[in-house]
Amino acid sequence: MTEVSTDSPTRPDVAPPPGADPVAWAAEHRSEIRELVAVHGSVLVRGLELDGRERAAATVAAVLGEGGMAEREGFAPRDAHGPTGVYSSSHWPADQPMCMHHELSYAARAPRLLAFACVTPPASGGVTALADARAVLADLPAELVERFEREGWRLTRHYNPFVGIGWQDAFGGADRDEVERYCAENGVETHWDADGGLRTAQTRPAVVAHPETGERCWFNQIAFLNEWTMAPEVREFLTAEFGPEGLPFNTFYGDGTPLDRATVDLVNEVYERHTVREPWRRGDLLVVDNVRTAHSREPYRGEREIVVGLGEPFRP
Repeated sequence: MTEVSTDSPTRPDVAPPPGADPVAWAAEHRSEIRELVAVHGSVLVRGLELDGRERAAATVAAVLGEGGMAEREGFAPRDAHGPTGVYSSSHWPADQPMCMHHELSYAARAPRLLAFACVTPPASGGVTALADARAVLADLPAELVERFEREGWRLTRHYNPFVGIGWQDAFGGADRDEVERYCAENGVETHWDADGGLRTAQTRPAVVAHPETGERCWFNQIAFLNEWTMAPEVREFLTAEFGPEGLPFNTFYGDGTPLDRATVDLVNEVYERHTVREPWRRGDLLVVDNVRTAHSREPYRGEREIVVGLGEPFRP
């Protein structure tokens, strides 16, 4: 495996031999890829022959090994691509950003490892950008971090038939009793609407110790899933249609106090100061430590297909 120099301060690029079978190469070098991720927080493999969705999904599965993790509580629909833990990227409007976040950081079980394989790069934009969660934590105001460490952060969700993802897709089934059992076991409060919609709330840690190194990492979706990060026209429409408590998701301080726009903007500004961007190329394989490294998806034009893998579940 050849390591290539890169302009990124956080991550090396790796080049496989020309013509290498991507699935076999990924399986053979799985441990080396993970070692690089452990050191740098992410690694980009550039130049694999990912000539379709099936090959990309198999390559992602090879990186995950036996550690694939089924998604629960997703905030946007995905398509499953066969092996456990392998999906399409989230179906999110192309013209709307997915701000910096850590995958499933609001759930009781989250993946430690993410893998992204590029089948079709967009005509423009669509970068999966990265940010070092340790640097973000160090750069946030101490008093803000102290409050979130003391209280955690609270997420409310409204699963309804009209907007966002339905609870049946989010929880992987239509059995209400099973959903309530899952929620009770994982610290999620539930309330059923008369029309069959589901409202949930959960409080999670905003800062966690990395499972291997013990380093403190900013690990949440406080800014991304907050009302102030929505496009103003989207927020205004949803609030008018469903009321302030009917938004598909919103975030708060752990005691339930609303976040103001200035605080949410501040978190996103700190993320931006530590963001590293690399445009997608066909055949790219990006492997990320989901605890140490936040990621985002920027708006794009044209077709874009990225296969995503979730692996190595842990409890934050």
